[in-house]
Amino acid sequence: MKLKIKIAGPKVHDVGYRYFLMSMAMSNRIRMFEAHNTESDSNQEVLVFVDGEDKAVEAFCALVKTKRPARSESSNIAFEEFDGDVMKIGEYAQFCSTVQLNKAIPVLLDMRDDLKEMKGDIKAVRKNTDMIPQISEDIKEMKEDLKGLRDDIQPGYGTSFRQVQSDVRAIKQQLGML
Repeated sequence: MKLKIKIAGPKVHDVGYRYFLMSMAMSNRIRMFEAHNTESDSNQEVLVFVDGEDKAVEAFCALVKTKRPARSESSNIAFEEFDGDVMKIGEYAQFCSTVQLNKAIPVLLDMRDDLKEMKGDIKAVRKNTDMIPQISEDIKEMKEDLKGLRDDIQPGYGTSFRQVQSDVRAIKQQLGML
């Protein structure tokens, strides 16, 4: 039995419909299968061509009527007899691989370019991290200087002493010592 199936709706492209259908055809042992995205005036369409044993094609059609990819939205499914040639399912699978590679190559090239930019950014960050040991050493020295200031302060200076303690606390807080 040879059939042409037209699946139409607002969202039947870019949801994996053709691969979904191909896997259902394979599971029903249909050896001749192909599917193509097309458009009508108001909807997206997937045209499906199958050729196989009557029971296998009938089982496939029952699945087409009841199952669809998760993100798809179909509004009409039409079945009609077909006289033309139908591609072998293995050849169709190779065709699909080529289509997907054509979609993936520009994305992969963009990713490669983004990675090159990131490598440059990482090199710049590494140059700046060379300063971390010096900054760490400077912080240690500042802590020692603060300890020395604390030792110099004698109790009994009244409000000015409390002010100095408050200032020291503020400095410690800014340095992350509290």
